[in-house]
Amino acid sequence: MLKARGGIAAVAVSLLWLSGCNEQMDEAPRVVEEVPSDAVVEDVASEPERALIDVEFSLHAGLRSDRRLTVEGTSNLPDGTRVQVIVEREISSVRWQSRTTISDGQFTAGPFGSGSGLPDGGYLVQVQSSEGSVQPQAVQNVIGREGEYLSGELVTQTRHGLGQVATYSRRFLVGSEPRRTRDQVDVIEE
Repeated sequence: MLKARGGIAAVAVSLLWLSGCNEQMDEAPRVVEEVPSDAVVEDVASEPERALIDVEFSLHAGLRSDRRLTVEGTSNLPDGTRVQVIVEREISSVRWQSRTTISDGQFTAGPFGSGSGLPDGGYLVQVQSSEGSVQPQAVQNVIGREGEYLSGELVTQTRHGLGQVATYSRRFLVGSEPRRTRDQVDVIEE
């Protein structure tokens, strides 16, 4: 009787061992069937190329009744793009800045200047896109995480190696008697 029990136990162990091997053998082909190696290559190869954006800006500055400057502009950058507008008085390098967002292809910023208003003279107005890494995800999807899909003469590499940004500037003269200049400049009169 011991011999019969020992034989039954040996057969049971053998069956368990074989069923374990069968499970391992059954699992391996399923993994290969689920992820064929050529399917992964096809997915990577079929990704569409992103189009570059040839960045455009336009600026208009206006003097309010309190002699403070407002800036309006347009751009072909995607809606939601964060930009910074800087107004700098040329003679003293005093600067005012404001952050804003492009919406429907437009942005506004200001008013710029002290409470007593801007004195007559030359001003440089600059608009610059923020680095791609700080833009909303929807904007990053279009311009790239490091602005790599931005192109054109307005695009430059950041000083700190954080990718590319777009920068546009324009000079304005404020006052009713602007000085003579040969530079391209817009005159803003009261």
